[in-house]
Amino acid sequence: MTKVVAVSGYKPFEIGIFKKDHPSADYIRAAFKKELLVMAEAGLEWVLISGQLGAELWAAEAVFELQESYPEIKLAVITPFLNQEEKWNEGNKEWYESILLGAEFVDSVTKKNYESPVQFRLKNQFFINKSDALLLLYDPEKEGSPKFIYKMAQRREGFPIKLITFQDLQEIVEEEQMRNFE
Repeated sequence: MTKVVAVSGYKPFEIGIFKKDHPSADYIRAAFKKELLVMAEAGLEWVLISGQLGAELWAAEAVFELQESYPEIKLAVITPFLNQEEKWNEGNKEWYESILLGAEFVDSVTKKNYESPVQFRLKNQFFINKSDALLLLYDPEKEGSPKFIYKMAQRREGFPIKLITFQDLQEIVEEEQMRNFE
């Protein structure tokens, strides 16, 4: 049973999204909600994200929606380093702050500001060690930053990895279009 799931995926620019409220974000959020709902019905307790822009914050929004029906699900934002948002634009900072305000737990793996890429590897290792599964918006056909946590998770024997691929997103789009057409 998955009690703790680590969630990650593409940063928005990696998939051609440059606004948090781009129409594609609705489908990404719906895909996360669909997968997390299955886990919630099976006893999911915690969703771990590192608070990076894109997939992780859309997943957090999906968690907030699910909490209306599953209040036992909690969100933890565990950043790789302190002040990760300091170079982001105001809109992204506000989005990030709204997620932090809704989270039940906020912390940092390294407890210091950015020093080196090693902090991202330490964060990935922490997530793989502290969770029961990985839910990842990632398609191995289109490499991007999620490949690092994906490859690390593959090295942990018997560790469940659930990918949300571009094909999965296309199915969500088609389901939504059918629903709107009815």
